[in-house]
Amino acid sequence: MTSQANARYPKSVGELTTQLRDGSYLADRGLSTAMYVALTLGRPILLEGEVGVGKTEIAKVLASTFGRKLVRLQCYEGIDTNQAIYEWDYARQMLQIRALSENQLGTDDAVDRLFGPKFLLERPLLEAIRGGDQCVLLIDEVDRADDEFEAFLLELLSDFQITIPEIGTIKATTKPLVILTSNRTRELHDALKRRCLYHWIGYPTAQRELEIVMLRAPGVAEILARKVVAAVHRLRELELAKPPGVAETLDWVASLNVLGASTLDSQSAQDTLGSIIKDRDDLELVRDSLDSIIANA
Repeated sequence: MTSQANARYPKSVGELTTQLRDGSYLADRGLSTAMYVALTLGRPILLEGEVGVGKTEIAKVLASTFGRKLVRLQCYEGIDTNQAIYEWDYARQMLQIRALSENQLGTDDAVDRLFGPKFLLERPLLEAIRGGDQCVLLIDEVDRADDEFEAFLLELLSDFQITIPEIGTIKATTKPLVILTSNRTRELHDALKRRCLYHWIGYPTAQRELEIVMLRAPGVAEILARKVVAAVHRLRELELAKPPGVAETLDWVASLNVLGASTLDSQSAQDTLGSIIKDRDDLELVRDSLDSIIANA
């Protein structure tokens, strides 16, 4: 992807769609509209949808397109403020304590110096607050975090500020673009949703998915891309534990292209099945019906 640092902000939904396409991201009208409104109003946006449909990728493309730094917070169960907001550099603080005399340690000034800015380690949320409109903050897979972690996000999403007890409140002078993603492994709280715009990204139609493949993998033969996309849509009709997303479609096309396949047949599909199916039980199910899937693709 070619960076378009400092590209001017779009004046219309159509212009944003074009800018995203120039960054190799094919957005439909609904997604482009949602992102345009979020950019214009300075509002966080929550993107929900199936796995592998481009929720994370759009944050990367927007950062590249507008010359902003991508600040990514990958959520997981048990994440807390030390990983997400800030922590103190305890090793340097201990060195500072050893350097101070016993009399100096008892002063208020010593305490202030120990908990001063030079001992503060930025984590993604604090980095984005300080970076302001020079950042795209991606809070990825927020549904994987605990319920309690959502409360940490409310002050950020409401007022774009973070409170550090030893220092005080740090408020953004300009707002970063905040994109939250969720695969809906659990329902998010209403308080979090109210602070965000919302858009659902589903699986694309076969024609749009073909356009995505041809945009992201321009060297691939169209006949191969068509066969792969048709087969993927057949796979999504099966009762799979992990249906393939657009990311897997691109992986499958790339794998077939590396092997020099000019079309999709039973043998090439069998050889590259691990590119599109990522679950053992799903593999067994797909192998049983692979011939018919390929024949009808």
